[in-house]
Amino acid sequence: MRRVAAVLSALLALAMAEPRAAELLDFSAAEIARILRHGPWPQPFAADPGNRVSGNRDAVALGRALFFETRLAPDRTLSCATCHEPALAWSDGRPRSQGRVALTRNAPSLLDVRLKRWFGWDGGHDTLWSMSLRPIVDPKEIGGSAYGIADLLRGDPTLSACYARAFGRGADGIEAEALAVDAAKALAAFQETLDSPRTPFDGFRDALGRGDVEAAARLPVAAQRGTRLFVGRGNCAVCHLGPAFTNGEFHDIGIPYFTPGGDDGGRHEGIKTLRESRLTLLGPWNDDPARATGAATRHVDPQHRNFGEFRVPSLRNAARTAPYMHNGSLATLRDVIRHYSDFDPERLHGDGEAILTPLKLDDAEIDDLAAFLDSLSSEIPGPDLSAGARCG
Repeated sequence: MRRVAAVLSALLALAMAEPRAAELLDFSAAEIARILRHGPWPQPFAADPGNRVSGNRDAVALGRALFFETRLAPDRTLSCATCHEPALAWSDGRPRSQGRVALTRNAPSLLDVRLKRWFGWDGGHDTLWSMSLRPIVDPKEIGGSAYGIADLLRGDPTLSACYARAFGRGADGIEAEALAVDAAKALAAFQETLDSPRTPFDGFRDALGRGDVEAAARLPVAAQRGTRLFVGRGNCAVCHLGPAFTNGEFHDIGIPYFTPGGDDGGRHEGIKTLRESRLTLLGPWNDDPARATGAATRHVDPQHRNFGEFRVPSLRNAARTAPYMHNGSLATLRDVIRHYSDFDPERLHGDGEAILTPLKLDDAEIDDLAAFLDSLSSEIPGPDLSAGARCG
């Protein structure tokens, strides 16, 4: 708190001498403290101990090639990039994705995916590499198989050479499941490089932290008002906290979980998937012999209250990843804000958390929150495809 008090004193002193300070709201010490919790950015890289090629440049090159590889699909029409397009902030712009059939969930952005603890809207995977394998072998999505992956790594000379460089062994003689898991770990290594750049909010936050009124005032006043609402009365940071603007957990926010012909159990079904899988931090393919990161997986247990809960997404670059929610049911950020403003609490799961109440925002407040969310977005660089989508 001494740091915040010193920053606030500096801001007040500068405000008296600097004409542009009128463009900076009079944030309180408590507000500044809450704003500073959403940094720093970017977050430092930390290798995944469960993936022996995490951070390996050759594995990144192999994973990049596999990400755009349509030969993973039996009819060569689909790839990972089908639902995660670089130009669309690594999503697909659809309400619900289209694989071999129409799917029931929205494709989340892969930006900053390395920072997640659970993967997928339902958290059915506890590693990025296991999540990377699922859509390839899911008959509803890419529809491939471990044998197809193995044949590709063994039969394509370029991919085979890339595999040998990344994993220190040739693909010949390695069983199909092992090759499929290795391919997934290379895909994960590539996705770990998809970091989102700094945003106008990051510049504003850092300027507040060092008491630089002129730099902080560069954020539009509407976005400043939205920031105040976000960390204050809106109580948004309860779930969208920290540098990545997410707690990484699962909540019921009143979005319907019905699907054509049934329903989507969300986290309840995800926990079942996790517990039944061999591809977890507790399974044989975890490269960390100590299983040090598997404690949370060991203790998850599906509860009735988990039904209809979905993972809290990051808000970074949310302005670039419409439409929203697990089922793509909200078209714009203003629709999302209006949902939180006016939703019916009776639609929340009866056994769930009582952390949401309608915000009852007026139009000006909706505009301010939208301006704040816009300030969390930035230009997204595409992948380095100087050698095409191949490894070499």
